[in-house]
Amino acid sequence: MMAAMGGVIFGYDIGISGGVTSMEPFLEKFFHQVYTKMKQDTEVSNYCKFDSQLLTSFTSSLYVAGLVASFFASWLTKSRGRKPSILLGGGAFLAGAALGGAASNVYMLIFGRVLLGVGVGFANQAVPLYLSEMAPPRYRGAINNGFQLSVGIGVLAANLINFGTEKIRSGYGWRISLSMAAVPAAILTVGAIFLPETPSSLIQLTNDKDRARRLLQRVRGTSEVQSELADLIEASELSKSIDHNPFRKILEAKTIGMGESASLMSAILTGAVGIATTFLSMVIVDRVGRRPLFLVGGVLMLVSQVLVGAIMAAELGDHGGIGKRYAVAVIVLIGFYVAGFGVSWGPLGWLVPSEIFPLEIRSAGQSIVVAVSFLFTFVVAQTFLSMLCHLKAGIFFFFGGWVVVMTVFVYLLLPETKGLPIEKMGDVWREHWFWNRVVVVGGPGVGEHLPAKFGEGGSQSSVVDL
Repeated sequence: MMAAMGGVIFGYDIGISGGVTSMEPFLEKFFHQVYTKMKQDTEVSNYCKFDSQLLTSFTSSLYVAGLVASFFASWLTKSRGRKPSILLGGGAFLAGAALGGAASNVYMLIFGRVLLGVGVGFANQAVPLYLSEMAPPRYRGAINNGFQLSVGIGVLAANLINFGTEKIRSGYGWRISLSMAAVPAAILTVGAIFLPETPSSLIQLTNDKDRARRLLQRVRGTSEVQSELADLIEASELSKSIDHNPFRKILEAKTIGMGESASLMSAILTGAVGIATTFLSMVIVDRVGRRPLFLVGGVLMLVSQVLVGAIMAAELGDHGGIGKRYAVAVIVLIGFYVAGFGVSWGPLGWLVPSEIFPLEIRSAGQSIVVAVSFLFTFVVAQTFLSMLCHLKAGIFFFFGGWVVVMTVFVYLLLPETKGLPIEKMGDVWREHWFWNRVVVVGGPGVGEHLPAKFGEGGSQSSVVDL
């Protein structure tokens, strides 16, 4: 629970930024051009009211900072352990929350946002690794999905706070919203002091097998941990025997017409749906597996996107609003979209990458996962308002097309990983119809392609690099 608090700070920031950028006092103080366009320009299209590069810079600056920070986090996580990255992430987020809440100009506001990005970059890199390495194999999916559940809790908390602070008549509600990010950050920072390091990291950094054994016995609740400990020691020794740059190693072988308060209330409802479905994913992911949830979620997301786009294209023009029945239908469909995401891509997008990498590249691999996530989130954040202005309702069909690509990729190329010990993950790639032709085997003969028939050359316990 303490480690997953890193998800709360990420979710809180996602939710809080969307809410405060719709508050009129906030826009009037920092983004006056947008405020004027909203209040006085009657000719501007509904789809173009928020089209401002400065406003998108406020939102997207977090993701640029998180992208850069994730690579520094990789070095820290590998050389000093998972715990220091979590501590540093919480501390940076605390500083960012303080600066954002006290901001008197847009430069302070964006710099505070950058510090939040640094915090999120470190936390998102270390927390999923921490959860996967501490969890027993049969519960790894549920425990790691706790990270996305925490993201959902953070989003919902932010939406509830925004809904309340927006009603403060003196206009300083946005300061409370931004400053409250310090609460989960403080819990994470203080709590991380008392967290143990993971067994994998202990062996990798100190080679203290007795300490790692005691920790395993404590977190597993049994003294019979020799088999798991042996796997961890083997993976660590193999990792240390390979002199490589981990990043180089990875590259080898391959608003809709509603009022301000109503919009915030709809965010609360969809946030609640996200939490409920992510919790459902936690319960069933280790029973039904990763692939079925990805596929079901992808279909639900696609259908919702297409229907929302159709309603918006038919009912919302450049001016005026949308009928109440259609507005409710859009909210319901967005709820279905959030449900599909909450049961699949939301939690599993963190779970699967955190469990598939061998030890020697696990930290670097997770950094690339976080960096790619932040990169595309930055691209979307920076271009979304402009795309909305030009594509209008067509933007839903655009993103629906990407959902199709994602779902087909999973169907064809993602093997099932449920229930497999994290140090034995190479087996699923050896048995996959596509990846068995491009994986390379660690250990003796490092860098050689795996023979077509598993077992011919190399040992069955060899680590596989993708």
